[in-house]
Amino acid sequence: MKGRQIVLGPLFGHDAAALVVDGRLEELAIAAGDAIPLAPGAICRAKVDRLVKGQGGVFLRLPDGLSGYLRDRSGLREGQVLTVQVTGAAEDGKAIPVSSRLLLRGRYVIVTPGAPGVNVSRRIRDADLRNSLETMGQAALHGMETPPGLIFRSISADSDADDIQDELDNLLAIATALTSDGETALELLLDAPAPSETAWCDWGDPAPDSVLDGVDAMADCGVDAAVEALLSERVDLGQQAWAAIETTRALAAVDVNTGSDNSPAAGLKANIALARELPRQLRLRGIGGQIVVDFAPMAKKDRGTLEQILRAAFKRESAETVLIGWTAMGLFEINRKRDRIPLQQQIGG
Repeated sequence: MKGRQIVLGPLFGHDAAALVVDGRLEELAIAAGDAIPLAPGAICRAKVDRLVKGQGGVFLRLPDGLSGYLRDRSGLREGQVLTVQVTGAAEDGKAIPVSSRLLLRGRYVIVTPGAPGVNVSRRIRDADLRNSLETMGQAALHGMETPPGLIFRSISADSDADDIQDELDNLLAIATALTSDGETALELLLDAPAPSETAWCDWGDPAPDSVLDGVDAMADCGVDAAVEALLSERVDLGQQAWAAIETTRALAAVDVNTGSDNSPAAGLKANIALARELPRQLRLRGIGGQIVVDFAPMAKKDRGTLEQILRAAFKRESAETVLIGWTAMGLFEINRKRDRIPLQQQIGG
């Protein structure tokens, strides 16, 4: 089916949301459930446990005896209580990555406690509309003792002013409650957004062509079949080529194969297909950290072309990704932020 579809409903027994574009699964959000104690996006009260000299960070005590790691130790002291937001998923036995810079995301507005200022998306070019949104923001912040920052998202250009105002008021009330909290007990203050919230906040611009919601929605749109394929190590690249994506505790390894195609250009064609598909595979599988790609044999002169294609493919990704480059053994190294729970951990058993 052509167009953008947001699909809501159960997926393998979990509440989920999916974005399907022209019949292909492009995004997936699944409720964390018991897969992880604190999901990315959750906000909690923490206490500084130990400053890490030489690394510029601090270990924190989180609710339920969990440990967190905050990269910025500026002005912090042991025993200090602060509010943090979970920014990624941690491997078993490792500290949960958190940030002291809170981000409250709505469909129309993003509220940034501790980072004041009213900003409007650069994609909104109409001067009158920009002024109107800035005025709305300033009016909403008027009288607040410690006003947070506001960012009006591009979808605000085509949205009803009352809807924007309602969401703005709601997010500001949450921000006020979080920043004025004087308690010291370690506890979860705001849970991670539900899959449906993620769908509307992150995938709602441009507006979807259709929204499907129901018990059979995932099956009807082919999402369940697509997720089944993602639980396999094999990725079909077309024309007999395929790749295997295997994860270990240390890293994720990607191996590209040409199959039975022994033509001179087979290696380069398979590598290009993998380069274009790799960002989507890593995103949907929830794979982050160190990634090593063993491309199919090809001429060294083609490495520059392949790297350009890789960089273009990853340019559109929201997760912070560093393309490190080639090793002496001819492998390609990538480092990707662990921004979500691995799919295999959530529903793979």
